[in-house]
Amino acid sequence: MVDLKGQYKGIKDAVNPAIQEIIENTSFINGPKVHEFQKNLENYLGVKHVIPCANGTDALQIAMMGLGLKPGDEVITADFTFAATVEVIALLQLTPVLVDVNPDDFNIDLEAIKKAITPKTKAIVPVHLFGQCANMEAIMDIAEEHDLYIIEDNAQAIGATYTYSNGNKAKAGTISHVASTSFFPSKNLGCYGDGGAIFTNSDELAHTIRGIVNHGMYERYHHDVVGVNSRLDSIQAAVLDIKLKNLDSYNKARRTAANKYNEAFKNIDEIITPFEYGTPENHVFHQYTLKLKGVDRDGLVAFLNKNDIPCGVYYPIPLHRQKAYEDARYNEADFEVTNQLVKEVISLPMHTELDDEQIAFISEKIIQFING
Repeated sequence: MVDLKGQYKGIKDAVNPAIQEIIENTSFINGPKVHEFQKNLENYLGVKHVIPCANGTDALQIAMMGLGLKPGDEVITADFTFAATVEVIALLQLTPVLVDVNPDDFNIDLEAIKKAITPKTKAIVPVHLFGQCANMEAIMDIAEEHDLYIIEDNAQAIGATYTYSNGNKAKAGTISHVASTSFFPSKNLGCYGDGGAIFTNSDELAHTIRGIVNHGMYERYHHDVVGVNSRLDSIQAAVLDIKLKNLDSYNKARRTAANKYNEAFKNIDEIITPFEYGTPENHVFHQYTLKLKGVDRDGLVAFLNKNDIPCGVYYPIPLHRQKAYEDARYNEADFEVTNQLVKEVISLPMHTELDDEQIAFISEKIIQFING
């Protein structure tokens, strides 16, 4: 699905000495390279504060801790996404409120958000799914009307640029009160292990979060807030700093690959290619996800695997049907779109090293299966 080895070959002359330098100077935790990467990412995003941490799940949890959310507070998020988004809500003894998504871009449905708001609602977590920004302008309007926090889950859309109705632009992850991202190796900006970060333009919130990520300490052995141990190590920061310089070109390569897939499938009625709204820079194609109509999806998965073509089903089970998150409050009629998507979606290989021959082979095999 992701050719990390091929990508490494293109940057190894920068990566290898950077890693070796850290091994030699032994600045493994919170070393100079972490702070350098932090500043460079702040500049790239145009955000005041980037706080690195150990992984994307921690980033979400720490963002919620920083906002001071209390047990029983309701947090609205999308039903069609990875479990980490709802997992941290439950871990903090907050109340997850799952809602349906749009049938076209797979992002959280605005009307479903409005319907789910109660006096106990304190926050909304929109997920920029598969690399495309949710409708942040409208979501921020809802938040302002109801005095709610917005926490962007930006694990899949780093580098995407959201365009407002007035033409102003902002990077995904910089629009809300606070955002989280993951640097898992397969992400558009991925390290060679685990890593994550929190973004915010609030000086006060950034200060709180910097304490939380480091055992609640601002001064050694003085624990001012309840914290966790979640830090980005220097080797991962060194890798990320090198990849950050290439992020725009990486995302451009993904878009080029997506366009070639789109062209290959444009006359196939059984395939709905990814919907895009707004400007092209709004979508960075962390995944290239098709919807299948009248096609045996599981049969296609088996056929692709037989032909040594990797693929993925993101996601096969709605969160509201997961054993850990089942709740009598949920009504199946409220999840019509998600319940359909989990039967239809399939994601194809998507990475910076895809070439024309690979895309042609993959698309031809899919069309062959559909045509019988």
